[in-house]
Amino acid sequence: MDAFYASVEQRDDPSLRGKPLAVGGRPDRRGVVAAASYEARAFGVHSAMSMAKAVRLCPSLQIVPPDFPRYKAASMAVFTIFREVTPLVEPLSLDEAYLDVTDNAWGERLATPVARRLKDRIRAETGLTASAGVAPNKFLAKIASGWKKPDGLTVISPERVEPFLQQLPVDALWGVGPVTARKLRARGIERLVDVRAAELEMLRETVGSLADWLRQLANGVDDRPVVPNREVKSSGSENTYVEDLTELDRIRTEVSEMAADAARWLARRAILARTVTIKVRYSDFTTITRSHTDLPTRAEPDIVARAVQLLAKTDADRRPVRLLGVSVHNFCDDADLNPPDRLPFDDEAS
Repeated sequence: MDAFYASVEQRDDPSLRGKPLAVGGRPDRRGVVAAASYEARAFGVHSAMSMAKAVRLCPSLQIVPPDFPRYKAASMAVFTIFREVTPLVEPLSLDEAYLDVTDNAWGERLATPVARRLKDRIRAETGLTASAGVAPNKFLAKIASGWKKPDGLTVISPERVEPFLQQLPVDALWGVGPVTARKLRARGIERLVDVRAAELEMLRETVGSLADWLRQLANGVDDRPVVPNREVKSSGSENTYVEDLTELDRIRTEVSEMAADAARWLARRAILARTVTIKVRYSDFTTITRSHTDLPTRAEPDIVARAVQLLAKTDADRRPVRLLGVSVHNFCDDADLNPPDRLPFDDEAS
């Protein structure tokens, strides 16, 4: 989806259309940009930027607080459209997914008309625009989807793969962030095709275990399937506060509510968690996590108590807190708590 949060706001409030818009906290309260419209991006405003800096870059910036229930509702509408066309939908976030449309409800032989029809239907049913990348694999489709935003459609047919790869910088590679890109460029690896020519041992010295994967992607090879039902390994929530929290009672209350939400999530799925983790980001952006692993549980009082106890291992009572989060991990089900009295084939073993 294109500038998803900001686009939902502009869709629902006509007075914001065509204007530079940021979704996030207030600049006078150390707010952060959660999303920026394309009009705002033209001024250099982008997500994760401080709102104060965003306003300096764009004095006419319109600012609205986030409304996550509305964004989630829009996301559900879009994903409903996806799943009516193919069951092979792998979500990446609220506003992005991989789709395998080899077989699709429209009986289209090629992916390009499927992408066009999806874009048209999303616009007609939600009033929002999406950009699509059509390619033989995930790696290429992901890059293509961002090539002509907003409202773009980029197609990399098999015969176009090599010309497309030739023009990509090294940081287009999956897993290559700013730090890794700097390391590669320091070794003279500027473009994706330079990865192919580099000695594998030198690549391994530079990026470690990532070397073989990058070499594979540099050759346009990515055999990962679209996986519609990934195993969930954790669940939780976090919140960035408009004003730093300084009172320990308030911090405990926030952590307790998040932990209770996590416990209710476990209960709805009839699973248990062994590990509870809290995340704390202080006002200077230092971020820490603290975890506790014990007997599996989904009992709300247990989950809440573990999360609150973990606060004692932080400086939350001495330093202003900007962000809090609570999550649960290491899942199991009730059967794991009650193993059978004897194992299969006990008779044969004896």
